[in-house]
Amino acid sequence: MRDPYDVLGVQKQASADEIKKAYRRLAKRLHPDANKKDPKAAQRFAELNGAYEVVGDEEKRKAFDRGEIDAEGKPRFHAGFEGAGRGFAGREGFETFSWGPEGFRRSGSRAGGFKIEDILGDMFGGMAGGAGPRAGAGHRFEPDDLGRGQDVSAALTIGLEEAVSGVSRRLRLATGKDVDVKIPAGMTDGQQIRLKGQGETAHGHPPGDLLITVNITPHPFFKVDGSDLRIDLPITLYEAVLGGKVRVPTLGSAVELSIPKNTSSGRTFRLKGKGLPKAAGAGDLFVTARIMLPDGNDAELETLMQKWRDAHPYNPRKDLA
Repeated sequence: MRDPYDVLGVQKQASADEIKKAYRRLAKRLHPDANKKDPKAAQRFAELNGAYEVVGDEEKRKAFDRGEIDAEGKPRFHAGFEGAGRGFAGREGFETFSWGPEGFRRSGSRAGGFKIEDILGDMFGGMAGGAGPRAGAGHRFEPDDLGRGQDVSAALTIGLEEAVSGVSRRLRLATGKDVDVKIPAGMTDGQQIRLKGQGETAHGHPPGDLLITVNITPHPFFKVDGSDLRIDLPITLYEAVLGGKVRVPTLGSAVELSIPKNTSSGRTFRLKGKGLPKAAGAGDLFVTARIMLPDGNDAELETLMQKWRDAHPYNPRKDLA
């Protein structure tokens, strides 16, 4: 994947607000619904979502800038022992182990009650007795006593629309292996998919499993609240005062919302069944009106407001006094 700053078209020093604005601008232009005749639209939109997931999140952005994660948000491998990729041979009674493109491998004998898990436990804070420490992006050690190979963990980022409708993706693992993954409809952020037998083999044992964590990239418009969605809807000053019909985007087709006269900024409207799918039906979409003034100075508007202020004074903050 390309550098996320390049994908978003921003400088590395860009502010969080500049990154968000760049993402929203590109999301509108690159969204597959707006490029139905372009077979690569979904790929470009997925790349944009992946880039924003990394640098649009403050902690992930810091980790990427420090070189701790790559452009896909995966941890970069740092050797935890001398000779990584070549092997490490201790004195008699210890095992030899190595890490390479084929994954974690070990050989040699066990003596004196020592196991490789004991060594790794000392090196990685005692984690090797369970699931084990992570060895590079997408791997973890598993004891041979399980009678199978190592499980492999990986992460896959999809858009909110893809989470709702389902999508098929090809995922490249840290081992270089490509796996076709079918994401079922209705996935939520952080859910895992287990693919049996798609992990690593070891000592002739059956392969372990592939555990894929599905991450949903932040949407440029919608905020997820359980099975509900929330959106801020910009309206004009005259729409707020006079009322009118305004088109509201949903995960499906846009709908028209009637704005009553004298609608204050912050008033929230509920559109039933326009949220995310759930066990029984679907959640709702909550639309919050936000009054937006025109850009720049408008002398005519200022004169009108001055006259209106003098003739109709009121204090909306009286309850705060």
